[in-house]
Amino acid sequence: MTEPFRSFVIFAEMRTGSNLLEATLNGLRGVTCFGEAFNPYMMGWPDKDELEGVTRAEREADPMALLKRLIDKPGHMSGFRYFHDHDPRVFDAIMNDASCAKIILTRNPLDSYVSTRLAWETNQWKLNETETPIPASITYDGPEFRQMLDAVERFQARVLHRLQVSGQTGFWLGYEDLRDADVMTGLAHWMGRTDVGRLEPARDQVPQNPRELAEKVQNFDQMQQDLQQVDPFILRRIPNFEPRRGPSVPSFAAVGAGQGLIYMPVRCGPGPLIRDWMARLGEVQQDFTQSSLRQWKRKHPGHRSFTVLRHPLHRAWHAFRQVLTEGPPELRQLLRDVQRVPLPDDRDLAGLSQDAQLDLFKPFLNFLRRNLNGQTTLPTYAGWASQSEVISGFARFSTPDMLIREDRLMQDMAVLSGAAGVADAGLHHLDSDAMPEFLLRKPLIEAARAAYLRDYIAFGFEDPA
Repeated sequence: MTEPFRSFVIFAEMRTGSNLLEATLNGLRGVTCFGEAFNPYMMGWPDKDELEGVTRAEREADPMALLKRLIDKPGHMSGFRYFHDHDPRVFDAIMNDASCAKIILTRNPLDSYVSTRLAWETNQWKLNETETPIPASITYDGPEFRQMLDAVERFQARVLHRLQVSGQTGFWLGYEDLRDADVMTGLAHWMGRTDVGRLEPARDQVPQNPRELAEKVQNFDQMQQDLQQVDPFILRRIPNFEPRRGPSVPSFAAVGAGQGLIYMPVRCGPGPLIRDWMARLGEVQQDFTQSSLRQWKRKHPGHRSFTVLRHPLHRAWHAFRQVLTEGPPELRQLLRDVQRVPLPDDRDLAGLSQDAQLDLFKPFLNFLRRNLNGQTTLPTYAGWASQSEVISGFARFSTPDMLIREDRLMQDMAVLSGAAGVADAGLHHLDSDAMPEFLLRKPLIEAARAAYLRDYIAFGFEDPA
C-alpha cells in the first residue's frame, strides 16, 4: 500500500505553463502552491524576500528549514515549483519523500526557449485578459538553445531515474493539458482529492504569444538550418551496456617527489613501466583506500594525477596474452565451450606459435565485442573493460589531471612532471613498447574497432597504419 500524498512538487522549467498550473491548484480548497520556493533569486515570487516566515538569508543557510515549514501542514496539501537550476540541496529530500506527489510539466523546448526570450525582451511574464501583450520578436541563438536543451533533458532524465529506482510514479503533463478540465480533474484525483467533482483550469491567465514561430523569430530561416544539428533521436549514439566501474583506488600508486604524483592505472597498459619509473623518484605508496588517499592528497598540495591510455588493439593483445598465461583455467574452458574462442587445451598453450596465437586473437576480439555489449554471462574484467568506462569509474572519486597517450608518454610526462615540481625526472626510462607490427592485420584492426568503438571515438584513436 502506498501512503497518501501530504505535499507536492511541480518539476517544470521557465515558460512551460507552471504559473497557470499553480493558479489552478491554488483554486482547490486546502491546497497551496508556494511558487518557486527554492529559486536562488527570489522567495517564491518576484520581489519577495520572505516566505512563510523564512528569510532569504535563513533559506541560504538551511534550505531544509523552509522545506519543512512548507510541507509540514497537517490537513493541508502544499507544494512548490522546482526547476533544474533551483537549490540542489533540497532535491534528494524531495525525491526520497514518497508522500510528496511529483508532477512533471513539460513543453516543446523550442517554444519554451522562444517564450522565455520574449519575456526577457518585454518583461511581461504573465498576461490576463485585460492586459495587452507587448509585440516583440527575438533573435534565435543556436548555442544558447542547445545549452538550455541539454540542461533540461539531463534534469528530466535525473528525475525519471530517481522515480524509477525508488518505485515512485509521477504525473506527467504537457503544456497543452493545462487548459483541459478533464486532465486537471484527473490530476486532483491522483493527488488524493477524490472529493473534487471537476477541477476547472484557472482563467486569470491567457496565452501571451499565440503566434506562429515565424512571426516571433527574426532569423527564422537560420533557426531552421541550425536545428538540423539537433538530433532528438540520438541517431549517432553508441549503445553502452557495459557495467559501470568503481574508482579502483587500491590500484593507484603515488610518489612524493616534487609536490607529488598519483598514477591511476588502466589495466593491461604500461603499468609496470610507470611504477618502475616512479620507484626511481622515491618510495611508491600503494594499496590506498579512499580515506588514506585523501589524507595523502592533503599532505601533498600541488600534486598531479595521471593515467596512460594504450591503443585498444595493443591493449586487447595484452589482455589476450594474460588470459593465455595467467587467467584461471575455468575462464579458458568457458571461452572454449561457450564463447566460440577455439583455444587449445591448456597443456598445449605454452607451445603456441605467434601465428597460432594471432589466429585465436580474432575470435577473442569478437568475444570482447559481445562481452562489452552485455551479450555474455561473463563479467567484464578490468583488463579488457573499455578505457572510457574505467576512467568514468576513476571520476567517481577523482578525475585525473592528464590523460596521456602511450605513444606520447615521454613528451606529456615532461609537462606533468614539471607542473608537479619533479626535478631530474629521468624520463628516458619511460621509453614504452610500440605496438607490435605483427598486430597490423586488417581483420584484427577491424575487430578491435568493433569491440572498442566507444574508446576510438572518445579518445581519438586511429586505425594503426
